[in-house]
Amino acid sequence: MRKLIVPAFVTLDGVIQSPGNPDEDTANGFTHGGWFWPYADEATDAMEDLFRRPFELLLGRRTYDVFAGFWPNVAPDSPLRGTADLFNRTTKHVATHRPGALDWDHGRNLGTDVVAAVRALKQSDGPDLLTQGSSELVQQLLATDLVDELILIVVPILLGTGKRLFDERAQPTAFRLLSSTTSSKGNVVNRYVRDGAARPASSAAA
Repeated sequence: MRKLIVPAFVTLDGVIQSPGNPDEDTANGFTHGGWFWPYADEATDAMEDLFRRPFELLLGRRTYDVFAGFWPNVAPDSPLRGTADLFNRTTKHVATHRPGALDWDHGRNLGTDVVAAVRALKQSDGPDLLTQGSSELVQQLLATDLVDELILIVVPILLGTGKRLFDERAQPTAFRLLSSTTSSKGNVVNRYVRDGAARPASSAAA
């Protein structure tokens, strides 16, 4: 059975929208895109570690379109070339309601029932499934109890507005903290694994 892992850069107030680029996701008038880069440091090693073992990507359509416009065009001598090669050759499972082909190599449409498709993927043979960005898809996965692991790089900044990692639809779920490290610029890298259903206060006190 595959694991579904959600790695994310997240602000202190829970925003995950557009961490890497000002134009990455400007939905709802978001103007703070690229907020991670002033804090970029060795914390990114946590993301890079995920790509050192086999994986497939699980993406929302907006993130897929951003990636499809960028990674296939990375120059051969770019320091990003290694990541580009990984992303270009792996399978991309995409949640989309838009008609038309997924032109980036190895793109697969999850179909009309995304939850059922992801559940079937998890039961199938293959490498772990990693999300990137895709806030709306991630919220849907949390709402349907499909996430096995969270790797959160918490950046010491408040934005006030923007798409959040968690919303009111999230399924009550317990996670266990496996590791927590603080980077040179104050990012806190927390790794959580699924640990059953959320425990009510009465059970915790027993």
